[in-house]
Parts: sequence; structure tokens; C-alpha cells
Amino acid sequence: MRYLLDANTFVEAKNRYYNMTVCPAYWEWILQKHASNDVASISMIGDELKRGDDELASWVRSHPALFEAVDDESTQACFVKVVEFVASEANRMKVGAVEDFLSGADPWLIAKAMATGAIVVTHERHHTDVVKKFLIPNVCDVFGVAWMNTFDLLYKLEARFVLPGG
Repeated sequence: MRYLLDANTFVEAKNRYYNMTVCPAYWEWILQKHASNDVASISMIGDELKRGDDELASWVRSHPALFEAVDDESTQACFVKVVEFVASEANRMKVGAVEDFLSGADPWLIAKAMATGAIVVTHERHHTDVVKKFLIPNVCDVFGVAWMNTFDLLYKLEARFVLPGG
């Protein structure tokens, strides 16, 4: 199974529990899992993360292969389906929610997952009644795309960050 990482998984890890200085093993693990074709993200998320001026932005710039293009025909076709769904929900959402969602990387992440059969990894949670914005899990559910959070991914792929001699 393949997993596609949302931007918030990188940002939360860096800012909280897997700080790049405190837990470099997490970041090396991502690269190892990418090398084994288990984990990736998309170019638009890489672009978002590179806009920063911090250690994460630098790390992202150093690992461009982790962030895959979304210009393939299959992803493009799936993106059209996501756009059509989101547009059909415009009347029940807050004004501007459609535009906000479609202007970011989230619909492309979902489309890439649809096209490749991947699981989306995000820290967003499913909320059925939300009308302020489109949430990745809600849209994933419409298209039968599986999703999970970082911690579920770590358990699923049996990550181990063990100190030497431990």
C-alpha cells in the first residue's frame, strides 16, 4: 500500500513531536519509506512547504523526489471529479469555501490518491456537519479514498525510532 502525506503531517511533526533536531530519525524514516515506494507527497505540497524560511523548507528543497507531479492524465481526470463534487456542494458551504479548497493542494492530494490507489495521511478529522470548509477526510469518503493520521501510519508501517544500544 502507498501513502500520500498532507502538508500538515510535515508541519505538525516539525513543530511538535518530531522536531527535526530532536528526532532526526523520523525524517530519515520518511526518506527510507519513500525509497521503498511506501510514502510520498505531491508537488503542490512541496511548493507550499518550500515557501517557509525554516529547517523544514530547507529539508523539502533537499528532497524534491519525495513530492510527485500531479500532471498525469489519471490524476487530472480524478481532479475533475473532485472539482465537480466540491462545486455541487457549494450551496451548503460557507461563501468562499469552494474557492479556498480548490486553490490549495488538498484536492490534488485526493486526486492523486484516487488515481494511484493510495491512502491519504492527514491530521484533519472527519466532521460530517462542517460547512466552513471542505475537509480532506470528508471528500476522501465521498470517493472511497482511505485516510489516516501520522500515528496510524507509523503503526501500520511498524516505524521504530530506537536509540543505539536500545
